[in-house]
Amino acid sequence: MAVNRSRRLRKKLHLDEFQEFGFSVAWSFPAGTDTTTIDKTVDDFISEVIEPQGLAYDGSGYLQWEGLVCLQKTGKCTDEHRTAVSQWLSAKGLENVQVTELFDVWWD
Repeated sequence: MAVNRSRRLRKKLHLDEFQEFGFSVAWSFPAGTDTTTIDKTVDDFISEVIEPQGLAYDGSGYLQWEGLVCLQKTGKCTDEHRTAVSQWLSAKGLENVQVTELFDVWWD
């Protein structure tokens, strides 16, 4: 049964045109990687992949990292975003790179 909701309520609930899709990402640095290399790689990840595509990354780690990627503004990530993130991390020699399918970041 369809529910009619006002634009204001759809926005507040992140539904329909305000729905936001993102994806989870995880990777590992090789054992023994120094903190300087980790810091530079994460900084490069943000400046070379995340920011140029209007994405946001929220995550943490040391040798094993995981986090959430979504758009900086309301909207939906695409499979192209997933591919760009995965390819960049793999090209840098990071291990166990995992990128999930797209999901609703507010309701899944």
